[in-house]
Amino acid sequence: MQTHFTIDCVILTFDEGKLKVLLAERNEYPYKDWWALPGYFVNKYEEMEDAVARILFEMTGLKDIYMDQLAAFAGVKRHPEGRILTVAYMALVQMEEVKNKIASLTSYMRQLKWFSVDELPELAFDHREIIDLSLDRLKKTISFSTTPYELLPNKFTLTQLQQVFEALLNKKLDKRNFRKKINNLGYLKELNEVQKGVSYRAAKLYSFDKKKFQKQFSQD
Repeated sequence: MQTHFTIDCVILTFDEGKLKVLLAERNEYPYKDWWALPGYFVNKYEEMEDAVARILFEMTGLKDIYMDQLAAFAGVKRHPEGRILTVAYMALVQMEEVKNKIASLTSYMRQLKWFSVDELPELAFDHREIIDLSLDRLKKTISFSTTPYELLPNKFTLTQLQQVFEALLNKKLDKRNFRKKINNLGYLKELNEVQKGVSYRAAKLYSFDKKKFQKQFSQD
């Protein structure tokens, strides 16, 4: 038995120099054939944590991913069938870790596809509003969170890191100033490695020292 509220999942990644969100093409009314966030109804006697894990897995094939509660949306007009509250959850994933796992396990969704956040199609319900809120939150917390590094592989270039910051902030950054500021923060580790398999001059690789990051902010 279902309740009259749903869970919607905002799953973000960084790929090909762009911030992307995972969308599902709906196969049921309302909004059949529209793109939407993966989501579904919570069962009546289901705990929220269990519902999030179940819906995430059924809709995307992903599991064991930390989902952060974003907000509840309860507008009277958000659903054609009346007031149906949804609780949005957000996750940041690395493309390399999930690209071969993405698969809808239900006929409710026709297909899944990654879209750049600045090239979104028209979305069902109020899902554009939900995505916009998630991006706004990331933007506001970027200076004191691990968000940029959660979107990157464990080894990355400074160019990739700058691209992530630019995508999250939605603005271009000066290369010299960005690198100076990032290097002065003290929680990037320069590796004795360079990029592999690239046709241009291979750049140095770096890793994120999470312990130094946490220590620095615990002292502030």
